[in-house]
Amino acid sequence: MPKTEEKYIVALDIGTSKVCVLVGEVTDRNQLEIIGKGTAPMKGTRRGNIINLDQAIDAVKKAVDEAEVMAGLQIESVYVGVAGDHIRSVNSRGVVSVGGKHKEISREDIDRVIEASKSIDIPAELELLHVIPREFVVDGQDGIHDPLGMTAARLEANVHIVTGARTHNQNVLTAVNKSGIAVQELVLEQLAAAEAVLTQDEREMGVLLMDLGAGTTDYAVFLEGNVIHTNVLPVGAGHFTSDISVVLRTPMEDAERIKKRYGCALASLVTNDDPIEVPTVGGRAPKILSKHELTNILEPRAAEIAKLVYQDLEKVGLEKEIRSGVVLVGGGDGRHGGDDRAGVRSAGAQGRSARPGGTRRHREWTGMGGGRRAAAVGFPRSRAHPAASAPGVGEGCRVAAKLVCGKLNWYANGRR
Repeated sequence: MPKTEEKYIVALDIGTSKVCVLVGEVTDRNQLEIIGKGTAPMKGTRRGNIINLDQAIDAVKKAVDEAEVMAGLQIESVYVGVAGDHIRSVNSRGVVSVGGKHKEISREDIDRVIEASKSIDIPAELELLHVIPREFVVDGQDGIHDPLGMTAARLEANVHIVTGARTHNQNVLTAVNKSGIAVQELVLEQLAAAEAVLTQDEREMGVLLMDLGAGTTDYAVFLEGNVIHTNVLPVGAGHFTSDISVVLRTPMEDAERIKKRYGCALASLVTNDDPIEVPTVGGRAPKILSKHELTNILEPRAAEIAKLVYQDLEKVGLEKEIRSGVVLVGGGDGRHGGDDRAGVRSAGAQGRSARPGGTRRHREWTGMGGGRRAAAVGFPRSRAHPAASAPGVGEGCRVAAKLVCGKLNWYANGRR
């Protein structure tokens, strides 16, 4: 098989429950075509953190091998997504004087002011992942996105800084490198997902992007075109499965199946109350459960996620800036056997379930999970054509997506 060339971009997403690899080919029109994918179950992570290196290496190898076969090429390097409850972020500010005889802002001045914005105390256990310019201020004039060539005596930069745990990042690098693959760059998954699913209008007006993974809920707020806040909750779609398993005393596999097929966490969306057969452990007779009873199990967990997110937005003063609503991606935002439109309907005009758009589809793209692959799609797209993002409303929402949108509106309207 031929080796990867510059026109091929490969993304690797190491999640709590699975590893996903996507191979993208940059066409002559500077568009991205997905030509290969690979997935493998992941049992070596917890809440986005690697806890068993051998299992992580094995899962990466399997996913890479599958993607190589489909794409017909040998993968040598990848962009790797970073997520987990170790992620921290902060907004910072840098200031420099503009040099030169004509006081014209040069690329060097822009680099200097961004470097000055990094002058913050970062704990020894953390390392810098991203420094993202939010806006530049030229002699007191704010809201400038590209000051190159402007005349000024003083240049300021407001930036968003993302850090991650050194040990976590090193474990990710080790797992990938020991799989025989080089790492080109570590990319925060919220930023990658945003490249795949957010429109420019949403970014400008204010939008909350929520990536509902199995073990964590990663989210980011975009306003005036740029990311201004990121955070991670150690609660995800897998906790809904655990709740069903514990309350009903059913195996996790059966709990996951019940959640996907029947799960709904807003009572108003339960249109019928057909009985659900629930297998039990120890060879006991199965239980019979109604959909309303299942809803009563799921609602508290989803309400917890929504409340924690909303309280965090209140803490940083952003609860009223989410004018475009909520965009949901991730493993908790997939197809299920219930009403596919329920999640979007539960949020009214305030939310949508998303899948990557603006990407030429491989013939098997429709089986890749829509929003569940948003982060992986966003890695290569952000390198190929950052302006190519286009929205696509997802065809289905799992229980987490159903409730979180609705509950966020519920809290926003003052009903605590």
